[in-house]
Amino acid sequence: MTSIGGAELVDWNLAVATATRLVRPGPDVSRDEARAVVAELRRHAKASEEHVRGFTRMATEDVHDTPVLVVDRPGWVRANVAGFREILKPLLEKMQERRGNTPGGAVLGAVGGKVTGVELGMLLSFLSSRVLGQYETFAPATRELPAGENGGGRLLLVAPNIVHVERELDVQPHDFRLWVCLHEETHRTQFTAVPWLRDHLEGEIQSFLGETEVDPMTVLERIREAAQTLAGGRPDGEEDEDGGRSLVEIVQTPAQREILGRLTAVMSLLEGHADFVMDGVGPAVVPSVAEIREKFQQRRAKGASRLDMALRKLLGLDAKLRQYRDGERFVSAVVDQVGMDGFNRVWTSPNTLPTKAEIAKPADWVARVHRKAES
Repeated sequence: MTSIGGAELVDWNLAVATATRLVRPGPDVSRDEARAVVAELRRHAKASEEHVRGFTRMATEDVHDTPVLVVDRPGWVRANVAGFREILKPLLEKMQERRGNTPGGAVLGAVGGKVTGVELGMLLSFLSSRVLGQYETFAPATRELPAGENGGGRLLLVAPNIVHVERELDVQPHDFRLWVCLHEETHRTQFTAVPWLRDHLEGEIQSFLGETEVDPMTVLERIREAAQTLAGGRPDGEEDEDGGRSLVEIVQTPAQREILGRLTAVMSLLEGHADFVMDGVGPAVVPSVAEIREKFQQRRAKGASRLDMALRKLLGLDAKLRQYRDGERFVSAVVDQVGMDGFNRVWTSPNTLPTKAEIAKPADWVARVHRKAES
């Protein structure tokens, strides 16, 4: 990435250093226990391939080209910084070019890059203790974390977080670890069995970023408006249409909100499908799946603390939880109506993906896609 006066808009190394310094320690396990957990997660990830393919009827030819990596919290941070750097590269180059034409741009770049690096590190340190697993769609290869041969995808399983949650829920570790792997393997199957999906998502994300207002004063004004909204700074009695949205949603253009609606629908589909699959496969291979699901749903809904709930709202993570719920309802309703093969028409092309409205009304998607196919 090009820089101005040697400074980038985001100091990525500082982001990693900040997150690593602030990350919470994982659960107390011995070295032998840690090795056993890693080995079991790798076995479960391998076993999940066949379970997921059989249940979903989705053919995958290059799944073995995507690595399965069992990481700790700092490893998850490094992986996500690499992913952010890759996907944000066009936007940051655009902003650097704009800043380079302003007086004092080099100084602003140096200072701003460090501030942003610290902020990103703080965010990642918060998230690093909450993620159980992740299919990294846009992952570049790094020295520590290899990328796959099919465009960079890799599956991450965050061992300390899995152990922490299984202990917190007091569930059978073997069952819980396989249950988590089934969810994450479904994501890997989605992207390896649907070749156009990665490019479609990347195109939507780049369109979203391309609409970003790069004028610093405009962005500053939008952030101030967002802060006033969150602080309840509007006059009494004045209605605020932004009151129910997160900070991430408020600092957007109208075009970005339209793109975000499409992205929300896709993510709801992917997350809901993964939940549907792991619960569908579960009874046959995870004896305590009913107990795990009940306790895990309670944990999702409860949240850890008021601070945790506030951060979820601020960052839009509460919307992520809705995606799991709404997406699973969509998948379940469609499979009930037209079967698994009928549902799998969703993967035909971008035009057969559900809209945000159809996620809430699955019958509308069935009518649109199946009526069109049969006419």
